Amino acid sequence: MVTFLPAPIGNLQDITLRTLEILKHCDILLCEDTRMSKKLIALLMERALLSLKDYIYYPFHTHNQESFLAQNSLEFFYQNIGFLSDAGMPCVSDPGVELVRFLQANHIPFEVLGGISAVTLMVALSGIVEKEFSFLGFPPHKAKEKLEFFYAVFKNPYPIILYESPHRLLESLDLMVQVDKNRQVFLAKELTKKYQRTFKGSLESVFNALKDSNDKALLKGEWAMVVDKTEKTESYTLSEEALLSLEIPPKFKAKILAKMKGGSVSDYYQSLVNGQKN
Repeated sequence: MVTFLPAPIGNLQDITLRTLEILKHCDILLCEDTRMSKKLIALLMERALLSLKDYIYYPFHTHNQESFLAQNSLEFFYQNIGFLSDAGMPCVSDPGVELVRFLQANHIPFEVLGGISAVTLMVALSGIVEKEFSFLGFPPHKAKEKLEFFYAVFKNPYPIILYESPHRLLESLDLMVQVDKNRQVFLAKELTKKYQRTFKGSLESVFNALKDSNDKALLKGEWAMVVDKTEKTESYTLSEEALLSLEIPPKFKAKILAKMKGGSVSDYYQSLVNGQKN
């Protein structure tokens, strides 16, 4: 049987007793990254939380999952298999969903163990979420798509939980400030780890605090955030005037204008560039 195992997101002591028990009986480990899983297993053995054992490790991630499932017989999945993502719960902004669908479609038994997740930690830590919330994972990478994404999700009647990488955090916060600088936000980095840090306040104040910090290491590490819900009276329709005032490259403005008003992207781009020159 395949068992989906929660992995600690930072503190090794967050490993569950059930996960350790299943690992004792597993022969094969499917891993988002075999290097990360081998490191976790080695640490568990070093601290005598897990007995010495040789596992067979296979990579299973978004780039190889289709070929892996096609190449292995159904009998393969009836072995004692554990599935590990790099940290936290499999299938939550991590690989695993395709494997679950495959097992369901082929009536192969599997189990998912409960465990630590950055999502639930953020719900409790933020002081923003009371009941309902929307978890949206990572926002788009490109600035244009990200800006459109924020304008859409800021209309959500529930608080939203997002993940973000250290390399894109300031850009994302800057774009969110342009949508609603007064919206309350809670940010946390390196959850459960030694250097865990949290920030809470308006988007503008948190963005400025991070942007102006003299701590060069402050942005390092993985981030999660909770953005407070909208009030019913608020409206976030992107007007042409608001779009033109945004500090984003002309090529992005041109593409958005073409979607809003129709017409040629190149024509809007030339008009914007000529306007800047004048």
